[in-house]
Amino acid sequence: MTEGVQTPPATQFTPRVFSGIQPSGGLTLGNYLGAIKRFVDMQDQGIQTIYCMVDLHAITVWQDPAALKRQTRELAAGYIAAGLDPARSILFNQSQVSAHAELGWVFNCVARMGWMQRMTQWKDKAGKNAQNASLGLFAYPALMAADILLYHATHVPVGEDQKQHVELTRDIAAKFNHDFKVDFFPLPEPVIEGAATRVMSLRDGSKKMSKSDPSDASRINMTDDADAIAQKIRKAKTDPDALPSEAKGLDERPEARNLVNIYAALSEQTVDAVLADVGGKQFSEFKPMLADLAVAKLSPISSEMARLMQAPDEIDAILRSGADQARAIAQPIMDRTLDIVGMVR
Repeated sequence: MTEGVQTPPATQFTPRVFSGIQPSGGLTLGNYLGAIKRFVDMQDQGIQTIYCMVDLHAITVWQDPAALKRQTRELAAGYIAAGLDPARSILFNQSQVSAHAELGWVFNCVARMGWMQRMTQWKDKAGKNAQNASLGLFAYPALMAADILLYHATHVPVGEDQKQHVELTRDIAAKFNHDFKVDFFPLPEPVIEGAATRVMSLRDGSKKMSKSDPSDASRINMTDDADAIAQKIRKAKTDPDALPSEAKGLDERPEARNLVNIYAALSEQTVDAVLADVGGKQFSEFKPMLADLAVAKLSPISSEMARLMQAPDEIDAILRSGADQARAIAQPIMDRTLDIVGMVR
C-alpha cells in the first residue's frame, strides 16, 4: 500500500437505477416486456431512475446517420408512451453526455483483453469475422460499465443476455477500487425478473422475438395497430393440445409457454395464476383472450408513439433536459475519477 493512502471504510451508495436500450430501430413486444415495462415498474419504487438511449453503442456496427436519428427519437417515444415520465425518470441519449465516452476510455485501461474475449456477445456478433469487427464492438462492455458506474448506479434491470456484462461491470469497478485503493465505485446488481423477460418468436418458440427476423408475423411491433396485433396473435404458432393447469405442463411446449408468458406479463400475473384460470382451454379459446388483452395494453402505446413521432421537437426537448440532469450527476463522479487516476486538472 502506498504510504499515506489507506482504504476507507465501505461506502454506502445511494440506491440508483440505470439501464439503456440501443436505438437500432423496430421496438417489439420483447423490448417492451423484457425491458421498458420493467423500467416503468422501477420508476414507481421510490428509487432514482435513469434510462438512456445508448446511441454510442449503436455505432459499434454501421448505422445510417439519418436512420439513427429517427430510431433514437422512436425509442424515446416508446419510453414515454409506455409510461416513463420525464418528471420522474431521467431520459436522455448517451451521446449528449460526453463523460460516458470519457469514463469508457478510463475503463478500457482497467479492463483486461482476456475479459473482453470471454464475452458471449462478442463471440456471437463477431463470429469468424472478428478481424473485421470494429474495436468499438470489442470494447463495448467497458463502455457499458461506464454507462452504469458514471452514475454510481446500484441496480441495473437487464435481460438474461446482458447479465454477463453487468458482472463484468462489477469486475471493472472492483479492479479500479483495488488498483487505486479506494472504495469509489459500487458493485451494481443485475435485476432480472418477470414472467416474460425473454419473449420468443410467434412463429418459432425456440427463437427470441427479434426485429431482424425476416417474417413480420414473428413479432409484435410496438408501432402495430390494434388489427395487426390481434391478427398476429391469432396466427401465432401453437400445438394441438389443451393448455395445462400447472407450469410444468408447459415443458417441451415452447410456443404454448411463450403465449402463456406473454399473457402473464401483460396481465401482471404469475404463470401459475394464469394457468389456474385457463387450464384445459384450447388455443381457439385462449388466443382471443390474449389478443384482447394485448390490444388493450399495447394499442394506446402505439398511438402515443405515433403522436410523438409527429412532434420531434417535443422529444428533443425532453432528451436535452434529461441530458442536463444526467450531466449534473455524472460530472462530479467523472471529475473525482480523473483525480483518483492522477490527471492534472
